Amino acid sequence: MNAMQGTILIVDDEKHTREGLRQSLEEEFDVYTASNLDEALNVLNSDHIDLVLTDLRLGGEDGMSLVERVLQRPRPPVCILMTAYGSIATAVEAMKRGAYDFVTKPVNIDELGIKISRAIKGRQTEQENIHLRQQVDKRFGLENIIGESKAMHDIFDTIRQVAPARATVLILGESGTGKEQIAHAIHNLSNRNKTRFVAFNCAAFSPQLIESELFGHERGAFTGAVERRLGRFEQAAGGTLFLDEIAEIDSNVQVKLLRALDPGSFERVGGNQSIRADVRLVAATNRDLASLVREGRFREDLYYRLNVVQIRVPPLRERKEDIPLLANAFLKEISERDAKAFRPLSPDAMDCLLQYDWPGNVRELKGAIDSGMTLSTGQQITPRDLPPAVRGRTELVLAREAAAQDEVNLQENERRLIMRALDECDGNRTEAAKKLGISRRTLHRRLRELQLPE
Repeated sequence: MNAMQGTILIVDDEKHTREGLRQSLEEEFDVYTASNLDEALNVLNSDHIDLVLTDLRLGGEDGMSLVERVLQRPRPPVCILMTAYGSIATAVEAMKRGAYDFVTKPVNIDELGIKISRAIKGRQTEQENIHLRQQVDKRFGLENIIGESKAMHDIFDTIRQVAPARATVLILGESGTGKEQIAHAIHNLSNRNKTRFVAFNCAAFSPQLIESELFGHERGAFTGAVERRLGRFEQAAGGTLFLDEIAEIDSNVQVKLLRALDPGSFERVGGNQSIRADVRLVAATNRDLASLVREGRFREDLYYRLNVVQIRVPPLRERKEDIPLLANAFLKEISERDAKAFRPLSPDAMDCLLQYDWPGNVRELKGAIDSGMTLSTGQQITPRDLPPAVRGRTELVLAREAAAQDEVNLQENERRLIMRALDECDGNRTEAAKKLGISRRTLHRRLRELQLPE
């Protein structure tokens, strides 16, 4: 059996037909057989079936009933019907209700094999897409944007409010704060979540290429344009287009982007056909767009068109109460990825995380946890397992605190020595200075600095 070909169930009340089909198909597929509705349902309940091949006439039973029962199952198998010429209309009706295809008797085995292979491949692709969507939803769902701080709860509320609308959203925040994850959450909570989410980083392309990447180009539009290519706007039609680092586009592309948003049409590079695409735009930047507008480096009209709803993502240093939640979430995620059990971070390691300012924000924190788990020789991250920059700040603070304490201790010891010398010399400062091995002037200065009575 070739596991990639799939598993089929043949349902026919005629034994010779049933066995003949089984023998013809079992070299390519894993084949089960049944002679009636009950046997077919028993197989479906006990084994994984990719495709059901059934006759429309099953003795005194109706093959259409089986098809209806099959299609009501969660993640149903594909159904192909076998029918005589006189029942083709019934088979077409079954296809309207969800059956994949039909073949007429006597069955052409080669034609049937092609249809079965095509149907199973399509079903496997569909299942893979469902699994992929579930993984994306798991990764980018709102519940996985981690934070208990007030700032993050405000962001959650805004996402829930704006997601069902079509309004353009501008996400502001430093690099590594999770702007793309928020864009994904907006898409996944919208009524566009069954269509595409297309992400494009404007900083990753030269100004000359950005226009072509966004709006597409016609064949021959420029050197190397050997065929027509659809841009990100057309790719995202019906869905969401996320433009990261929006501040990096030049003035010419800004004009075309504004037109694509309002009135909502554009032309491919090298083309003159006006194209419309129903796209929900979410943009993001780590720069101050308002300042760029004042400096004349970003179009004011485009800024206001993008800034319909604004979400500001605070840097991690402004929401340090979220660090333990994020660290533990990354610990769990990486543990599962590497199949390596880890206990929560040691208290000292967590102190290191809380002391550090995280210029790289959430992205840097995840990298630190990944590094700590990789370098740890045990099952718990300690300060020595963390990157030097993260643990170095804490080590410096501790060293300064220790030095300050040493200074306090030194001053206290000096105070006791001076007081004892003055006591033993009955308050005679000249004799006390000789006893201490210092000049009388130095003794007077130390008395003042240590705030001792003279």
